[in-house]
Amino acid sequence: MPYYVALINWTDQGIRNVRDTLQRADRADQLGEKYGVRLERLYWTVGPYDLIGILEAPDVESVSAYGLELGATGSVRTTILRAYEREEMSGIIERLGPAAAT
Repeated sequence: MPYYVALINWTDQGIRNVRDTLQRADRADQLGEKYGVRLERLYWTVGPYDLIGILEAPDVESVSAYGLELGATGSVRTTILRAYEREEMSGIIERLGPAAAT
């Protein structure tokens, strides 16, 4: 299944309830089952994002619905990126064909 990276920021509501972040993470993990999305890893971070999640999902529609439902809780905003493993990237590069001369 494809992997995705979720860049997550707390909303004002989310930071006000920061003490509940572990319980919200558990609920996010359970919510993934509804969409066939597995929250493989979740990291709390310091910097431009408050959390970073590594997700596995059957397709972009499933992970998009999951991200929308997470956002609808009012606690987080998400940006979800498609991530490619080495083998997938190899296949993408093969499709490029030979490099053009510069």
